[in-house]
Order: sequence, then structure tokens, then C-alpha cells
Amino acid sequence: MLAPHGSWPTPFDAAAVSAATPRIDGARFVGDEIWWGESVPAEGGRLTVRSSSGATLLPAPWNARSRVHEYGGGSWTADAVGTLYFVDAADQRVYRLPRGGEPVSLTAEGPRYGGLELRCGRLLAVCEDLRTTPHLRAIVEIPLDGSAADDEAAVRVFISGSAFFAHPVSSPDGTRIAFVEWNGRLMPWQSARLRVIPVDGDAFAEIDTRAALQPEWISDDELLFLDDPDDRWNLQRLRLDGLDVRGREAVAPADADTGGGLWVLGNRWYRPLADGRLVAIRTNGTDEIVVVERDGSVRGLGVPVTGEASIDDVSGSRVLVSGAGASSGRGLWCVDVDSGEVRTVRGGARIDEAWTPIARQVVFEGPHGPVHAYDYPPANPDAQAPAGELPPYIVMVHGGPTSHVTGAASTAYAFWTTRGIGVLDVNYGGSTGYGREYRERLDGEWGVVDVDDVIAAARGLAASGVADPRRIAIRGGSAGGWTVLSALVRGGAFAAGISRYGVADLRMLAADTHDFEKHYTDGLVGPLPEAEQVYIDRSPLTHADRIDVPVLLLQGADDRVVPPSQSEAIRDALAARGVPHEYVLYQGEGHGFRRAETLISALTTELAFLSGAFGFDPA
Repeated sequence: MLAPHGSWPTPFDAAAVSAATPRIDGARFVGDEIWWGESVPAEGGRLTVRSSSGATLLPAPWNARSRVHEYGGGSWTADAVGTLYFVDAADQRVYRLPRGGEPVSLTAEGPRYGGLELRCGRLLAVCEDLRTTPHLRAIVEIPLDGSAADDEAAVRVFISGSAFFAHPVSSPDGTRIAFVEWNGRLMPWQSARLRVIPVDGDAFAEIDTRAALQPEWISDDELLFLDDPDDRWNLQRLRLDGLDVRGREAVAPADADTGGGLWVLGNRWYRPLADGRLVAIRTNGTDEIVVVERDGSVRGLGVPVTGEASIDDVSGSRVLVSGAGASSGRGLWCVDVDSGEVRTVRGGARIDEAWTPIARQVVFEGPHGPVHAYDYPPANPDAQAPAGELPPYIVMVHGGPTSHVTGAASTAYAFWTTRGIGVLDVNYGGSTGYGREYRERLDGEWGVVDVDDVIAAARGLAASGVADPRRIAIRGGSAGGWTVLSALVRGGAFAAGISRYGVADLRMLAADTHDFEKHYTDGLVGPLPEAEQVYIDRSPLTHADRIDVPVLLLQGADDRVVPPSQSEAIRDALAARGVPHEYVLYQGEGHGFRRAETLISALTTELAFLSGAFGFDPA
């Protein structure tokens, strides 16, 4: 049929998008089964644990979600006989759930726990206690017998302080623990130390690292970890004699990142196999899963994952890989490294390229250098636009800002592209996945480089004749919402803006934000109070009188990272000047929307908003 862009009929409605692809959160081999964590939008976004046997192992209302460092991660693990250990979202206590039994608390109420790591019968975790001043964090061992459920002191503390910790892992002989630590004045991708401490005693080994990630013991005297001494995160091998360092070498270094922003505690960028080989992610814009052989040679592993990748577990020659692909949705795969057999465990359905064509990698020239992006053009086998009509586009801005997008297939984007609206996903300067130099392009320049880059991408797209320059919108959440509002203040490039829980006032952000990001803006903008005037000048709220296009503001009422006061300040400023705008506050939602009803409402509201801004009638 012939219809204007934006009015094409499509099977991708908001409800279908909400239910389309599972969000996997960790996976484990448990006996003959495979277990994985999965968010359930229809149940308020709770995280359950499911099995390849078809069983739901964590029933409602239990919700395996940690709030350590606010972003959590590592909220569940399991032993070989099928005992589940998890952090419950409601009280942040750790529970043991035996197969066929009921959850039993292992910790007392009060502290938060996350980053659960069970090896050699020892359950390690990162603990965070916000009841003290200053707030304290620690690497701890949680007794499996339940003795700490009523006695907080029964939790064994190996190291504690106001610093931040991640990735605790015990040596095979049980005598030492390796972990990552950073002081909080810098973010972990700027500077993080690898440390090794004895289980008994106060000594420690502090290894010279730049931004360490994910230690893994491969013997009592050898440790693997990730670091980026030469612009890229790569594998490193460390030889130890007790706590004494005897040698260090890079393992199969490449011009790609094995590693990324340490936002959550459950990230796994590689796993060692028992025979000495390694399975790892290499990221250069998109993700590739590779096998590093014992001789250092590298080969690709034929798993259809190009983004959001995680190497979740290994058993013999089998590997569990979660993520999304350029031609497949989010999923979980079991791959045999020897035979090459790939088995889909959950999700991972191949896309129909007639409806959702593979994203096109594009590079635009910006004032600070090349700008990487992915173009999802309009596609619908049952509709086309009148001759000569260029499509409207949405420029997507990822959050973080120290994060990146990979061009993976997305039903959320198909919601737009099948209606005749293109999507351009931008990795502006400051994004991960292109090395430290690209990542540090944003240092001191947040609100400048990111804005310059998204504007350069939008104008470059229009100049190439792909998009209607009068109908380009910009959309982003959190830090991406900041870039949205900042770009609207700059003006001239975008005809409408959608901000999901976006930052509007830097001083308000600095005053309200949580511990993990307390000094994030020191590096992105400058330290306070010295840089206060820069904070004022950069904040979209300061210049809200320059916004002259329609704006949609979507916000979670329970957001602790970017509180509703940020969106409401922009709302009030727009209302005072009569600028067209809408503000929607979602009760029960935090930083990022999880409930099915919220996901459906948000997409439906965005479509109605853009149809009014761009003058089309949705089918």
C-alpha cells in the first residue's frame, strides 16, 4: 500500500515489543540443566531464575535484584546440586533456595549485597552499608549455614572501607581472594586497582593497573584479568608466588576491547576453559566472540551475538553466551567450542529482514573527529511512501554516558522503522567500544562533545539524502536525556525531543546523586566548587528559554539516580513559556522502565507525541 512515512501498518505494536525478547541476567550450568536470570515485564519487571527443564525456579513475588552501587548486578548464583542463592529486591538480604524448598535468609536486614560468587564452597559478595557515615563497602563471605541471618557479625569481612569493590574471586586453594577496587573519586573505567589479599592476615598485593576488570584464577599461582595500559582493554596473565608478583604478560592483545564500563557487578567479558583456552568478547563497535587457543592464536566462535554480549559460564568445552545479534533478538546460547555446535537455550529468534533489516554502520565527520553510528532505515514489505517523500528519523542517544550501542536487532526500533520512521543510534565521543582515546574525548566536555556529535550525525544523515531534515527528533534516557535537552537548547538540528529520566541541572545532579556516581561529573565537567559556573552554563535548565520545539518528558517516580525533580524543573520552565510539552510520571518505576504496562504506555505516548510533532496519522 501507498502511505506517508509514519502511517504504515505494522504488527509491531507496543505490547508486542514489551513481550518480544527476554532480557537475560546471568546464566549457569547446574548439573544437566542450564539456569538463567530473566526479567519479566508482565510481573512488574521482577527478575526470576528459569531452567532449561522448563521450570521457573524463583517464584513470585521473589525478585532477584541487587541495589549495590544502585545499579546492582550479580544478584544470583547456584551450586552444582541445584541450590539457588539470590539477593531479594525487597530487603537486599541474601537467601538460599534449595531445590523444591522455600527461601531461607542467610543475612540480616540492613546491608545490601551483590556480585555473588560461589566457588569451592565459599559464597563471596560485595556488601554495601548505607547506615553508616561514611557509607561502607566490603568484600565478604556469607556463611551458608544461615548463622548470619540473625547475627550480622557472622558475615566474614575480608576488607572494608569507603572505596568501591567488584569481582571478588577465591583462589583454587582457598588461601587468597582477588578483586577490583577503586576509590570513588574516579570512575572504574578511569582508574581501578587489582588487589590480592590472603584469607587470613592483613597483607596484600596491589598490582600496577590502569583500569582493571574481572580477575579469574587459572591455578593457585596464576591469575587472569583485564586492563587497558595501551588504549584497549585486553587480557593479562599474572604469575604469583603467594602475594609476590613474579611476572605479567598480555594474552593475545588486539585492537579491540575485552572489557567495558563497570556499571554492574555481574559483567563477564571472558571465561577460561579448564584446558587453558579462553573464550572472550572483543569489541570494536560491535562484539565478536572468540576463542584464544593455548598457543595464543585466535579464532571466531560461530555464535550469533554482536552486541550486549556476556560470557556467562563454562563447563568442559561448553560455553554459555548471552546477548543480541545483528540478525537475531536477545537470547542465550550454549556453544561447544570443540564441535562448533550452537544451541539456542532462550530467545535468539532470527529476524525477518523484510521487516527489520540489519543495521548499517555509518561514520560521520564531527568537529572532534569521526562519529560512529548505526542506521536502521524504514522497512515494511507491505507499505511504501509516496515518491519523493523522505522519512522522519529519531536520533537515539544512549545513556551512561560511558556506554555504547552495537547495531543489534531491536524490536523496539522495529516499532518505529516498520511505521516508516528511521532510527539512527549514535555512539558519540565518550562511548566505550572504540578504545580509551575515543572514550576520553568526553572528559571535561560533557554537554559539548556529545551534543556536537549527535548534531553532526543528524546533519550528516540529512545531507546524504536519507532523512527529512525538517523531521528529525532526538530521544535518550538518563545521560542520553541530558544530551537530548542540551541539543534542544543548542537548537537548529531537531524538530522534537524525547527525554526519559534525563539530567537537566548539573548542580542538582551533583547534590542528589548516589555514591557510585558522586564524582562522575568531576571528570565529565569539572570538580566543584571550582567548576560551578561551568555547571550552570552547561545545564539545559539554565537555558530552557532557548528550547522552541515540542518536548516529551518521561520519568520514574522512584528514580534514585535522576530524581523526578530534574524532569519537573524542565517541565515547569517549558510551561512558563508556553512551549508544547508533555510530562508523564510512572509510579513504581525507578531509573529505567521495567513494568510491561510502563513500557507499553511509554512507546504509545512517544508515537502519539511524534505524530503530532511531525504531522502523520499512525496506522
